[in-house]
Amino acid sequence: MDLALRRARLAVTVTFIVNGFTAGTFVARIPDFKKLLEISNGTLGASLLFVSIGVFLALKPAGKNSAKFGSQPVIFWSTIAVAISCVLVGLLLSLQWFWFSLFLLGFALATQDVAMNAHAVVVEQRAGRRLMSVFHAMFSVGTLIGGILGGVFSQWEVTPLNQSLLLMVIYIAAAFIVKPLFLPADADKHDFSKGKRAKHPFIFWILGFFGLFAAISEGAAGDWGGVLARDAFGATPFVSTLPYIVFCTAMIIGRLSGDYLAHRFGASIVIATGGIISGTGLTAGLFLGGIPAIMIAWFLLGLGLSVVIPLMFSAAGTLASTRYAGVIAPSEAVAKVSGVSYFGFVLGPPLIGFIADLIELRWTLLLIAAFSYLLIFASKFAREA
Repeated sequence: MDLALRRARLAVTVTFIVNGFTAGTFVARIPDFKKLLEISNGTLGASLLFVSIGVFLALKPAGKNSAKFGSQPVIFWSTIAVAISCVLVGLLLSLQWFWFSLFLLGFALATQDVAMNAHAVVVEQRAGRRLMSVFHAMFSVGTLIGGILGGVFSQWEVTPLNQSLLLMVIYIAAAFIVKPLFLPADADKHDFSKGKRAKHPFIFWILGFFGLFAAISEGAAGDWGGVLARDAFGATPFVSTLPYIVFCTAMIIGRLSGDYLAHRFGASIVIATGGIISGTGLTAGLFLGGIPAIMIAWFLLGLGLSVVIPLMFSAAGTLASTRYAGVIAPSEAVAKVSGVSYFGFVLGPPLIGFIADLIELRWTLLLIAAFSYLLIFASKFAREA
């Protein structure tokens, strides 16, 4: 790997960490948002829906802009937008303001997500080796560190605004430092504005469908684990962040080994096994109850779900650059797969919140186990894809 690729790999790694760090610090403070705004589980679920709507609506323009202008400038400006939106969320001026700021945060994070994955595809292909699972492991490293820091800040009663102001300074500095390290914008420009384009192949919808099940479980587990620990088992503010922390730790372990496992056993077997591990582990933990059981359950859940979305993104980028070159840009393929997959983040958290207002949150989370088991059936189609 030459110097330019090593520099670009470092820049992509930093961006994945920033993206994950933002998600981790946000999730760690969700119980505090609920407390400060004095809202119910149902209202919290509806509020989290605005993050998901922002994510969902950003995917298509993010893919088009990354194809038209190159992913490098989109990464830079979206990182700045993430920094600003974190502060807007931290203000907590009202419930309506909270909704508005969450929408902006989701939009900025999704734009950054699509662009960094598109750039990762280019780096992976030019390096001639699989790197996507490792990049996504760095995202999980970011979520882990962010979750720990957010939990510490929550325990020390640092306000969300002060936390977000600190993050804004760090993110803006990081954006300017890594900007020169990326491959130039021309590295992945694909301007299809001239002439009539063919319809996007259906295979990208199928890949997104695989990611959908994982996203539903991942999103709901991340957003509601802390609430479950605090409300159902009386955990302290810091202990209530532990389910998400162990979840992120398991994601890191799984993703660091994901490329090897997929190469050794095949993606379909890895996906099916992950579904069994995550579904069974979560079900057992919820029935046993208690903080230790929940810790183990969230660890197995993260381990089982860890490689699904990276495998889908890598496959989408590779197919777009080879079999469907000239039909769809890699950034648009990633956005297409993201659009289907990330609908799970739109559906999962608010669905859990609404049902938890009707029955106990603990048993509502069994839905996540059911969605995890669906990965077993999805793996049959993965072999064909």
